[in-house]
Amino acid sequence: QVQMVESGGGLVQPGGSLRLSCAASGSISSINSMGWDRLAPGKQPELVALFTTTGNANYGDSAKGRFTITRDYDKNTVYLQMSSLKPEATAVYYCNAYLRPRDRSNFAIYWGLGTQVTVSS
Repeated sequence: QVQMVESGGGLVQPGGSLRLSCAASGSISSINSMGWDRLAPGKQPELVALFTTTGNANYGDSAKGRFTITRDYDKNTVYLQMSSLKPEATAVYYCNAYLRPRDRSNFAIYWGLGTQVTVSS
């Protein structure tokens, strides 16, 4: 059983910072990429950031220059450091990983349950 557990969401004032964490646990053979998407009320889901297998970090337009994604390979954990937050960043942030469980032959995308980020004064 694979689990994706997020933490670090909450309420922050505009201009503030938050750090999200997401740990993949369970019987995992290999993890390819790990990243974050978000879903805001009334909007389409959007990519926030993705840390690829080759070690490259890709960002959605709204995250460029203010968010940083990092990954701890030993801990199967991905982090999202968010700075200079704006109210438009208010959303549920979902962690994801493209991984292969030990009892499967194929890779698949696994998702966390989401963590709420609210940017408001």
